[in-house]
Amino acid sequence: MKPFQPAIALMNRLKYPQKFAAISCLFILPLSLVTYFLISEIQTRINFAAKEIIGNSYLRPLSELWVALPQLKILRDSNSIQNSSEIISTENKIDNSLSQLKPVELKFGKVLGTSDKFNQLRNNWINSKTNRYSNNKSAEYNLLINQIHDLRSHVGNQSNLILDPDLDTYYLMDATLLKLPEMQRILAEIQSISQSIKIHKKVTPLERAELIILLGMLRDSNSELMDNIDVAFTNNPPGNLRPKLTQTLNLFTQNIKKLTERVNPLIDSEKVPQPDDYFADAEQNLKQSSLLWNQIIDELDFLLQYRIDGFARKQILLYIFIFIILAIVVYIFVGFYLGLIQTISSLSGASKQMVEGNFADEIALDTQDELTEVVKSFNNIAVALVKANQEISQLNHRLKTENIRMGAELEITRKIQQMILPKDYELAQISGLDIAGFMKPASEVGGDYYDVLQSKGAIKIGIGDVTGHGLESGVLMLMVQTAVRTLLENNETDYRKFLDTLNRTIYNNVQRMNSDKNLSLSLLDYQEGTLHLSGQHEEMIVVRKEGAIERIDTLDLGFPIGLEADITDFISQIEIQLHSGDGVVLYTDGITEAENMENVLYGMERLCEVISNNWQKSAVEIREAVIEDLQQHIGEQKVYDDITLLVLKQK
Repeated sequence: MKPFQPAIALMNRLKYPQKFAAISCLFILPLSLVTYFLISEIQTRINFAAKEIIGNSYLRPLSELWVALPQLKILRDSNSIQNSSEIISTENKIDNSLSQLKPVELKFGKVLGTSDKFNQLRNNWINSKTNRYSNNKSAEYNLLINQIHDLRSHVGNQSNLILDPDLDTYYLMDATLLKLPEMQRILAEIQSISQSIKIHKKVTPLERAELIILLGMLRDSNSELMDNIDVAFTNNPPGNLRPKLTQTLNLFTQNIKKLTERVNPLIDSEKVPQPDDYFADAEQNLKQSSLLWNQIIDELDFLLQYRIDGFARKQILLYIFIFIILAIVVYIFVGFYLGLIQTISSLSGASKQMVEGNFADEIALDTQDELTEVVKSFNNIAVALVKANQEISQLNHRLKTENIRMGAELEITRKIQQMILPKDYELAQISGLDIAGFMKPASEVGGDYYDVLQSKGAIKIGIGDVTGHGLESGVLMLMVQTAVRTLLENNETDYRKFLDTLNRTIYNNVQRMNSDKNLSLSLLDYQEGTLHLSGQHEEMIVVRKEGAIERIDTLDLGFPIGLEADITDFISQIEIQLHSGDGVVLYTDGITEAENMENVLYGMERLCEVISNNWQKSAVEIREAVIEDLQQHIGEQKVYDDITLLVLKQK
């Protein structure tokens, strides 16, 4: 006991909330430190991959320069008047690449430390372009090529590309930074030698030797490239590389192999090489190398983003895990404290009743701690009365707990419904449309559904109404929202298959729930002023620029979702063209069937009139005008159905 005496003395001087706070701090401090280091490590890896993506952004225009400069040198060396237009075109291509590189440099130059090298490269290019007919063209060309090579190597080092930890991305970076640029350099030199042979109409021993060396180097580089990319294919968890790169890679490597096979006749005989063939094959392979380089860099960006997303998910899971652990700890601490207070309170009340002589119930405590012995002494006084009181207390406790649980479940479901509704900033990001939505459930949990989703330039808009309202309707609404988003994310564009798959999913779930719920649902596909409508729901209101109203009946466009297993034969679609100022209004019957104190319905005609009178305003203002007029109509009357409104206006 003596070693623990200081701790006992400290605990005896503290109340239980203070004890819990002290113990919690001792747990939270090391946990926070470990969590901080873990999150910092994940963030470091995210930053590492993000910097690699920056490097790829810089390399794209730089690669175009690397390919274009040798072509310019060949055109200038030909001394042909016919090549003047090609020279100007190639110079313009280089200017365009530098123009594309400039904003990248402005954005990432400080991060990569490339500003001085970029400015030197640009200035030397301007001088070279000005002195295109000077006698020092070869030196200027070599200077530019060396500067590009130096800048590319610098970007690779500073953007972590050389240090990548994964095999698939490492070998892709090796291909884009080293292998393909080196092969492009060799191909450009083969073109240059071929052109020299063609101009002088003879081949010197030195040129033959250079061709043999270059073709040998090209063959070795091609073999290494194939081996390295094969390793990347094998070690590619997302599985995106082989289907995306195989065709282009095979075509490039086969053509390189075809070109390098010409080295044997050069070695074994004095046969004069055909410069046109070498030049044409090298030029074709250069084009294919650029195509392969671009495809590899695109897949590299995908893999890096895939890695960043993975780390981000780990961060989120870590946050969730920590939150759950802390919540459990707090919950247990609170439970322990409340349990202790409950025990003390029970003992205190029992002692008072015993003093007064009125105590007749047995005290029942669901505890296994030291206070149990104290409780037993009270239980020995009046066992029978305690048992009866225990049963009543337990029953009341269960009823209270069940009510709290059901209330919490309804509140959680309601909050989830509100959370998945499209946010204002999401609607504002949709180009071409001014959109405003509104949904108010009649009870804690509603059965109305609306959503606006955007994917690959297309916009999917949905509105529906589950029969009834309450927990079952709310759950079914969440199922529909999830199914619609899943089908959209899986790029399902066939409206008939879309609605049929959605119906079968909901129908099977409804059957499993042993429920009689179903819903009306209309889906709209919008793209560049064209609107396709399918599915059965309330009438869709089309409003033209000047406020003219067109009512579109959806009765023949579908069938209630979840009512039958197969509704394929009932699904149809219509197309509507929207021009600037035109739009549509979607709603549920909670608006048109809303009653006032005299039981008069709000009605379709009044809704159309309010929309038409306010159509020159923004979508938000139109929504507010309708909701305000509806509230005036309802007055003090109870709202019996969910109210949902969606306004879309072509900009």
